[in-house]
Amino acid sequence: MRDLGVALAANEPLGGLAHDVIGLGLVVAAAVTLFSAYRVVAGPSTPDRVVALDTIGTNVVAIAALYAMWTGRGLFVDVALVLAIIGFISTIAVARFVTEGDIIE
Repeated sequence: MRDLGVALAANEPLGGLAHDVIGLGLVVAAAVTLFSAYRVVAGPSTPDRVVALDTIGTNVVAIAALYAMWTGRGLFVDVALVLAIIGFISTIAVARFVTEGDIIE
């Protein structure tokens, strides 16, 4: 079995136990994302919904990174980084809107 760093550098998918554990991580991350989606819809307050949306963004980044390891395609690492940056900026914007009522002064 190949080392994780060697497999990612060679753009090859992992095999064996690592492949199974990463697949399990994908399933768990997807399940947590669905639970967070429920909190977005049924959240009792706006801050709860904002936190749930931030959790969904974080889980999507984790899913993209895990999928990159699972398939051996480094492109999804770039996708995860871009999603993380967009999620961070959107969280700042929504938090500012909730607290101040305006995003741009």
